[in-house]
Amino acid sequence: MNTYLISNVNIILLDRVQQGVVLVSAGKIAGIYSSEKEISLDLDEVSRVDGKGRYLSPGFIDIHIHGGGGADFMDGTVEAFLTIAETHATFGTTAMLPTTLTTTQEQLEKTLGCYEEACRRNSKGAQFLGMHLEGPYFAMEQRGAQDPRYIRDPDPQEYQAIIQRFPFIKRWSVAPELPGAVEMGEYLVKHNIIAAVAHSDALYEDVEKAHQVGYTLMTHFYSAMSSIKRVAGHRFAGVVEAGYLIDGFDLEIIADGVHLPKHLLQLISRFKSHDRIVLITDAMRAAGTQVDESILGPLVGGTKVIIEDGVAKLQDRTAFAGSIATCDLLVRVMRLLVELPLHTIVRMVTFNAARVLGISNQKGSIQMGMDADLILFDENIEVSWTMVQGNVIYNQL
Repeated sequence: MNTYLISNVNIILLDRVQQGVVLVSAGKIAGIYSSEKEISLDLDEVSRVDGKGRYLSPGFIDIHIHGGGGADFMDGTVEAFLTIAETHATFGTTAMLPTTLTTTQEQLEKTLGCYEEACRRNSKGAQFLGMHLEGPYFAMEQRGAQDPRYIRDPDPQEYQAIIQRFPFIKRWSVAPELPGAVEMGEYLVKHNIIAAVAHSDALYEDVEKAHQVGYTLMTHFYSAMSSIKRVAGHRFAGVVEAGYLIDGFDLEIIADGVHLPKHLLQLISRFKSHDRIVLITDAMRAAGTQVDESILGPLVGGTKVIIEDGVAKLQDRTAFAGSIATCDLLVRVMRLLVELPLHTIVRMVTFNAARVLGISNQKGSIQMGMDADLILFDENIEVSWTMVQGNVIYNQL
């Protein structure tokens, strides 16, 4: 594995941006210096990368992504996994959680069955960090674009069998008010799986109870979740309010400027700790392409959607059907619409994501000994170079 010296860059650290050089060796960050004069190595034997004044950032970590490059994980093929990983790597994503949709048991198992082989063959794309199951245990009233034919309450025999058979499941998104959802949360936490609140019509009290047993993440905040509800004349707080009021919840947001427009992005950034915000794409297969129509979910049996206004929509335009965002767009939109320092925004799609996954000691920041997952981008957040674990997999310098 090569040793690289990345120079002439503005290094995005956790708390600031500073000029300097970074040394990479054996797939790890081996040194951070203000100049080459501080390095004792024989630099003649080092592969040099001239950043040309660009920003050197930790690679983006997308913890909620369905597809890209014309492929969806629900296609259930290793080739689909690899296409998505390679597509998003060109936009700066160096690690991801492949995400499923509500579907048949057969289709779900087909997709999960591809994971390990896809990991073995993945040498040119973003690293897979485990699977994210989105559904089928959702509130019908908050289903969004999820297929209502397969939505149901948690079934212990079903989800326990899936977890035992596929030990690489990293998170599961569930509506916590459903019968059995609290018990499912306890089971997930016991097996080191992140329990996330999603597609939920819950009241605040339901969410609070779920949080007490270990639900710690909110899936695509604001999207497909209840807010203030009126019951018999009385107002009750919902999932959105719980996300703000319960400090222990991390909020993932689709910061494409469409799912969450300017003022909601500003609201979240003002009233939620920046350390608790995680940027995600929720991208479907049209991400990274130029198409007007696409399919949400598997090619066979999926839902036909239109691509319009920078987002995927159901054909009757009654709901969004996933984003077409890439991670670089998230940073670009946040920088344009929310008054935050660049290092704070980048942290939301790097370190914060790694912390949620329990791997912030390995990924998500530029520090000595961390995985060399690094990207270069310019003032417009246009990515020109991507390194995953010390291997350069995209280079347009």
